[in-house]
Amino acid sequence: MNPIEGDLSPPAGRFAIVAAKFNAEIVDALLAGALEGFSRHGVPTDRIDVIRVPGAFEIPIVAHTLADSGKYVAVVCLGAVIKGDTDHYEYVCRAATDGISQAAIGCGVPVIFGVLTCTTEQQALDRAGGKEGNKGFDSAVAAIEMVNLMKKLG
Repeated sequence: MNPIEGDLSPPAGRFAIVAAKFNAEIVDALLAGALEGFSRHGVPTDRIDVIRVPGAFEIPIVAHTLADSGKYVAVVCLGAVIKGDTDHYEYVCRAATDGISQAAIGCGVPVIFGVLTCTTEQQALDRAGGKEGNKGFDSAVAAIEMVNLMKKLG
């Protein structure tokens, strides 16, 4: 059996990163990680557009618009939702998760979920360049791999 999978060679085309402005310290670290991930894998910054949105709740509509535009081979979504004392966390996490998933399925373009959903700020910091690595970097690498996989499947 030979599994079909994407590789990490730099694909042609433009990438979009949708990054929330809320929880800026964390999201900016994710964004830096994503840009590093693209760079390390041969995707130059002049082929990456960064679009800032107010928060994680607003990511899906922009991700869908970008994925549906035909201008991008993949869209990376970056944000951080940290649990507080109210149910707001649950609603924002669900909206971001469902919306990003719907964007990917509806457009047929890889839309990568790089939104941290953490119980504490420390957990988010650990995943934005701390002891758990940088999930922004991982999201960029996943975008490259998925673009290459989709080409093989198409």
